[in-house]
Amino acid sequence: MGKTGKDIVKSFYEADLIHDAEAFSKYLHPDIELYWNSSFGFSKKNFEDIKKMFTDMAVSFETFRCEISHLIAEENQVSIRYTYFAKTIENPDKEDAIAHFIAIWELKEGKLYKGYQISQQGDNTPESMKSFISQ
Repeated sequence: MGKTGKDIVKSFYEADLIHDAEAFSKYLHPDIELYWNSSFGFSKKNFEDIKKMFTDMAVSFETFRCEISHLIAEENQVSIRYTYFAKTIENPDKEDAIAHFIAIWELKEGKLYKGYQISQQGDNTPESMKSFISQ
């Protein structure tokens, strides 16, 4: 049996996206479209935009990891709630929440194809961080 949609989405977000350039072609459909509403406004990203975004982040971050709090699937759609954490080059001993996200992905041919995402800047307060711990 092949990987489920949840498996594919989880594997993508757990990949080392700032150091593994092959992860993009492995998990992202070449015709991917990401519709992203962030605290900075709306953007639409394609395959090259997403790859470049992570390549650019590699310059600033020593480590970059995703912590998933929710992962729900229905047919070929997967919803995920997660936080990205990073250690900067300037302060490699301190890890901070960079941003919180919720995304809904449609999969096509076993890859992330169409995404609808919202995000806000990371909030490291204990109350906020506890909301990301699955009970």
